[in-house]
Amino acid sequence: MAAVGTPLPPAAPAPPGGPAGRAAGEARPEGSEGLFVALGAGLAAASHPLLYVKLLVQVGHEPLPPTIGRNVLGRKVLYLPGFFTYARHIVEVDGKRGLFRGLTPRLISSTLSTITRGSVKKAFPLEDMEHVSNKDDVKTSLRKVVKETSHEMMMQCMSRVVSHPLHVISMRCMVQFIGREVKYSGVFGAIGRILKEEGILGFFVGLVPHILGDVIFLWCCSLLAHFINTYAVDDNFSQASVIRSYTKFVIGIAVSMLTYPFLLVGDLMAVNNCGLRAGLPPYAPAFTSWIHCWRYLSAQGQLFRGSSLLFRRAPIPAACFPID
Repeated sequence: MAAVGTPLPPAAPAPPGGPAGRAAGEARPEGSEGLFVALGAGLAAASHPLLYVKLLVQVGHEPLPPTIGRNVLGRKVLYLPGFFTYARHIVEVDGKRGLFRGLTPRLISSTLSTITRGSVKKAFPLEDMEHVSNKDDVKTSLRKVVKETSHEMMMQCMSRVVSHPLHVISMRCMVQFIGREVKYSGVFGAIGRILKEEGILGFFVGLVPHILGDVIFLWCCSLLAHFINTYAVDDNFSQASVIRSYTKFVIGIAVSMLTYPFLLVGDLMAVNNCGLRAGLPPYAPAFTSWIHCWRYLSAQGQLFRGSSLLFRRAPIPAACFPID
């Protein structure tokens, strides 16, 4: 099993509608749906190798031995392979195209997510409210935050439900690298196989923890940003507006670390017990529910497995290293 690394902010921006976009509170001009679909697809393609390596680490696949290094204090530590070493291994096995295994269903998932968010936004438009930042209007501003966050939560949940089946297919295509399987060789073939073996519910395994993570992320970011901007940032300060514009983004990075276990559990459930080697022992038991998966990872101290892909320290007894 992989060791727990120090959580780091995402190394690549998420497609529109992902945590980075939600935290920044982006506004979309009318008639720009096609642009955002194209942008989301481009970002998904560019970040795919990173997410591919992350998924393999999440399921506990460690094909390369750890190496001995030193930390900032000069002490010897054991490091597991980082992203670049891991990616190089994938290229050696599958070639450069191998880094984009599972990209097609992910692009479709990203496109469906963006289109769904736009459709829901048009069907249920949010009424414009006056900007409120004065401490005397705390109740009014809080009501505005709650209304906006509830609207964003509805859009995010709907887009997650619509795009999740393709997310499941993408995950399964990627983890086939571990067992060299070809069970999920195409989008339509994967859809037919899941329907035949698992039924319609097979497309929504891991959906609950993903939605819970999204909802917790949204509310924590919105409420924390509101209270910080209201009570910690003085309106008389010359740079108050600049600080407020970045508060939600910075908080989003921190909150995404705290909600990472929901992402991990959701991804593991998407590939668990589906007939692939990555979803069976020794990588994981056959989980009966996402709560079972959460408890298993918690007991193993692995709830943040895969959150860091650069400096991944492996646990090792101190006696294994001679004293300098």
